[in-house]
Amino acid sequence: MDVVKVVLNSLEILVLGYFGFASIYVFVFSVAGLFRARQRESIMARQRKFAVLIPGYKEDNVIVDVAKQALKQTYQSQMFEVVVIADSFKTETLEVLKKLPIRVVEVSFEKSTKSKALNKAMEVIGDDYHIALILDADNIMEESFLEKVNESFNQGYKVVQGHRVAKNTNTSFAILDAISEEINNHIFRKGHRVLGLSSALIGSGMAFDYHFFKKTMAKVNAVGGFDKELELKLLKNRVKIEYLDNALVLDEKVQKSEVFANQRKRWLSAQFVYFGRYFMPGLKELFTRGNIDFFDKVYQMVSPPRVLLLGLVTIIALCYLGFELFLPENQLWVPSLFWYACFGFVALAFAFAIPRKYYSARTLGAILTLPKAFMLMFLSLFRLKGANKKFIHTQHGTVNTP
Repeated sequence: MDVVKVVLNSLEILVLGYFGFASIYVFVFSVAGLFRARQRESIMARQRKFAVLIPGYKEDNVIVDVAKQALKQTYQSQMFEVVVIADSFKTETLEVLKKLPIRVVEVSFEKSTKSKALNKAMEVIGDDYHIALILDADNIMEESFLEKVNESFNQGYKVVQGHRVAKNTNTSFAILDAISEEINNHIFRKGHRVLGLSSALIGSGMAFDYHFFKKTMAKVNAVGGFDKELELKLLKNRVKIEYLDNALVLDEKVQKSEVFANQRKRWLSAQFVYFGRYFMPGLKELFTRGNIDFFDKVYQMVSPPRVLLLGLVTIIALCYLGFELFLPENQLWVPSLFWYACFGFVALAFAFAIPRKYYSARTLGAILTLPKAFMLMFLSLFRLKGANKKFIHTQHGTVNTP
């Protein structure tokens, strides 16, 4: 019995350590996100030529509108080119696209991935560009987006992440997805920049020095989560990633539970794959080169997603409360106060991170679907096998552009 008790007590401490650190982590960066990051002064005044790369796989519903909207920039028209990378589009969609003042690069692969599409497109369009800007096939930039990115490059950055915001909040899952993204923006982008660390990339609305990006992407062969692999490679080489909180990109949020489940399964699978691949290099970089940025990113690969963190910390705290109330004679090794503190840290972190506009009756209604979102993500943990070896496409519908 003593052996069993020691094992259970050790497990208690390990679980508390994992969730306790994650809770403090999001709280610290959420508090930091309440402040403004220090801005660099411009070191040059230069207009760069953009390649606005929009890879799409069977995105006939949205791609024409996205291409038209991408042309509506206040930036000099001769200094940017919109490039639609068309994978498995309908013939009629291609005909409409080719009538627009854009470039269409048709691609076809036995196994389609975003990284393959981007690499092929850059091979086709050549090197007459200074900045590669990556959009998803449903993304719409605000009209001054390119100007803001160019100014950031004038400050000396080579990699810039824009602020992705929801294009739609028409269902409960869309509202939850929109809030989740804003929490991540606040903690993993703005909060990190305030404390001097790099912003996280998000897969779209991001810009890179063109030649640097082309060279780096040639070494990326990810099936899912290509932005994670790219980010880890950048941070290992100590490339600082800037975040532009005021440069907005509209992004379509998932509207149905099954799409939410597929998307999260892909993300979770990518996280675990890259943690396994980069854990030892992360430790080496931390202790031999003091590369905190890189190790911080490796930790993020194994940290619990926000929905799971909130759900599991809440459940565990309630379990400890139940033991205190109904089984007070069975004392647990870890005092329940520690779990109440974890719940408090997570709740406050989320409260600080959620934009005020989401404090509404509609959001309150969406919160009722939070248990379902939690269960979908929790069950996804047991269905990750092979998810990072095949392309899981998130289908986008037609959403009116604000």
